[in-house]
Amino acid sequence: MTNNPRIVVGVDGSPLSRNALEFAVEEAQLRHAHLHVTYAYPVMERPVTGSTGKDYYDQVEADAREFLEGIMSKAPSTDGLEVEWLAVPGNPAEVLIEASRGAALLVVGSRGVGGFKGLMMGSVSTQCVHHSHCPVLVVREDH
Repeated sequence: MTNNPRIVVGVDGSPLSRNALEFAVEEAQLRHAHLHVTYAYPVMERPVTGSTGKDYYDQVEADAREFLEGIMSKAPSTDGLEVEWLAVPGNPAEVLIEASRGAALLVVGSRGVGGFKGLMMGSVSTQCVHHSHCPVLVVREDH
């Protein structure tokens, strides 16, 4: 691995996370950085019925990978960049904060698809701003 900086961007399929991804791609190109596109998904999002726990988790992982592939298909061009597309189980704020260790920049949208849509800034972006291990860029609606 080279000494190029690493930029982490959180995606969840929301319009603001698409904007965050666009910004992160541009920034990675400018900095000659590695780009880590991270989709953090909750493991217990739907009720467990009719299958074993292993079957449930296998299906949740498959659904997350499929969701991330949908984001990849609509992403701006990443030609010339080293990009890692990650679907990581866990609380989105915790996953992104951990991913920020050693990163040059963490990019997130100001609000995503979570349950607190009325907040001025989403709970994930707020947690990232307060607890990240690197600078955080929060992409707002007016950008």
